[in-house]
Amino acid sequence: MNRSRIVSTAPIDRIARDILEQIAPVEISPAPDEKTMLGMLENTIALVARGVEGGVTGQMIRACPTLRVIGRPGAGYDNVDVATATEHQIPVVYAPVAGFAVAEGALALLLTLVKKIPLCDSIVKSGQWKKRYELTTGDMAEKTLGIIGCGRIGARLAQLAQPFGLKILGYDPCVSESLFKDFVMEMVSLRKLLQESDYISIHVPLTRDTQGLIDKESIALMKRGAILINTARGGVVKNLDVLADALESGQLGAVGLDVFPVEPPDSTHRLFKDPRLVCAPHLLGVSDLAMDRIYRSMSQDMVAVLGGKQPKYCVNPQVLKQ
Repeated sequence: MNRSRIVSTAPIDRIARDILEQIAPVEISPAPDEKTMLGMLENTIALVARGVEGGVTGQMIRACPTLRVIGRPGAGYDNVDVATATEHQIPVVYAPVAGFAVAEGALALLLTLVKKIPLCDSIVKSGQWKKRYELTTGDMAEKTLGIIGCGRIGARLAQLAQPFGLKILGYDPCVSESLFKDFVMEMVSLRKLLQESDYISIHVPLTRDTQGLIDKESIALMKRGAILINTARGGVVKNLDVLADALESGQLGAVGLDVFPVEPPDSTHRLFKDPRLVCAPHLLGVSDLAMDRIYRSMSQDMVAVLGGKQPKYCVNPQVLKQ
């Protein structure tokens, strides 16, 4: 009897289960922690690393001699020990196919903060209509948007933002100068972007180089009253304190977050008492269309690997058999 199975650290959509179950039954772990997962690895041929907290650790990979592929439903894979997977010749497939949803989410946060929607909403609902005469809202036209990270998501945000009449600056050390001509933004140094942007949106992966990239020193370079958006990875911002300090001092005018240095964040932190913060629970990229594309792509690539074929998106393609 074939006792092989596929295990996910957390629930996955039906479309992914339908595709994966062509190969083996899919089981969902009752909890995403390493201890629980270690008890579910017998005869496991594939792992799905669902959610930021649902990682695949080196210990899990070493404890699973039957493992043949790891799937990550999304563009980020910092919760998978890729080095250990590569050492054991295990392909890690991911799904960078839904950047449009994250870009839309970043733009939504920006518009919400520029136009002060939460404040306006609270004024009407609390019966303080006359406060409208004490307020103004911000503009997109004739302002400068700085995009840190100009891959699929950052480039898409630039396209979405262009009709608003913004000047758009981009910074990405990994983008070749030969590609600049295809961008609807001016590529500049990080320092210049920080100094000249009214609004800044982060779209870089979490690496050793980007860990804590936004800290006290980088915020000090920004225009006073700048708006900062982060829909990338929480660890790109050093900690919640630097954001709270910047809001309290007025160095930042507002902050929009879909991601946090630690998830879930400590909601008792003073940052969450500031009305100039608007946030979401790492959810802005989880649209209906995005998740359908992500789960189809990931599960089809996992099936490809298990069938001895080449996946479309692989983090460590050097382990694939040609």
